[in-house]
Amino acid sequence: MEELEHTCPHPRTTLTEPAIFARETSCDCRAPHEKLTIAQARRGTPVDRPVRVYADGIFDLFHSGHARALMQAKNLFPNTYLIVGVCSDELTHKYKGFTVMTEHERYEALRHCRYVDEVLRDAPWTLTPEFLEKHKIDFVAHDDIPYSSAGSEDVYKHIKEAGMFVPTQRTEGISTSDLITRIVRDYDVYARRNLQRGYTAKELNVSYINEKKYRLQNQVDRMKEKVRTVEEKKKSREFIGNFLELFGPDGTWKNTSFMKQVFQERSGRMLSYALSPRESPCNSPPRELSPLRSPSPPSPPARWHNARPSPPTSPKGASASMSSMSEGDEDEK
Repeated sequence: MEELEHTCPHPRTTLTEPAIFARETSCDCRAPHEKLTIAQARRGTPVDRPVRVYADGIFDLFHSGHARALMQAKNLFPNTYLIVGVCSDELTHKYKGFTVMTEHERYEALRHCRYVDEVLRDAPWTLTPEFLEKHKIDFVAHDDIPYSSAGSEDVYKHIKEAGMFVPTQRTEGISTSDLITRIVRDYDVYARRNLQRGYTAKELNVSYINEKKYRLQNQVDRMKEKVRTVEEKKKSREFIGNFLELFGPDGTWKNTSFMKQVFQERSGRMLSYALSPRESPCNSPPRELSPLRSPSPPSPPARWHNARPSPPTSPKGASASMSSMSEGDEDEK
């Protein structure tokens, strides 16, 4: 059997080179291109050619959400050849709005995505049956949210009705609009950042007054950073100096008189606490004696032979104490 002169390209097996650009038609195979169902494609058939999946978009500020969508499209079937269509600046500005990246920058960004086998430049905004037949496209991959544009409620409606649409999931929290919103919200921060990095006010479209304001703010920030650095160094030197005053180079305390005074004060507080502890609260439970220990007998009352009476607080008390002392003397006699 004579081999066919042209065959369908197969998915990339190495990642040492970027994806190719699509030619006038990227599938020159002369064998009949039979229509596949999703069930057949998921079983890995046919074996003689890959399943050709098409995904299109603007891909401005190419980010992880774009890459994840293409990863899903690439892994829809066991043997997928992924063609990515990128719309031109003219179509995008007409139907969607201004872009940050040019069409050539967007083409190159897609070529270097690991999931892409082929990039189709100047892709159509609406997919026609002729376009699908020309590029031998089996399925179209996109998120399932209706995409209203160019006077249509959903530009993929006819693709869905033909059974050629395979949905992918959007990545929440990241989109081109989100990235642009962050830049617009923190415009002053990024303008000051780029002025500091050498961009001119003309390149940033910044007025003369704003340029002077941003440069003054940058100078103030640099001065604050210098003052903060000096203060931190000063604190570090003070800490090291205080440490060296307390400890000698051999590990002994240098200021021994100061340390002795500290220890004496702490010892005195601990001794006074031991001699006169705090009173127990009145509602504390009585202390129970251990059964192994018998209560000690009460000690006899001490006799104070040379005890002196306390001084009287009034004249009457003084006379009473004197009379009691005289009676005691008579008894001793």
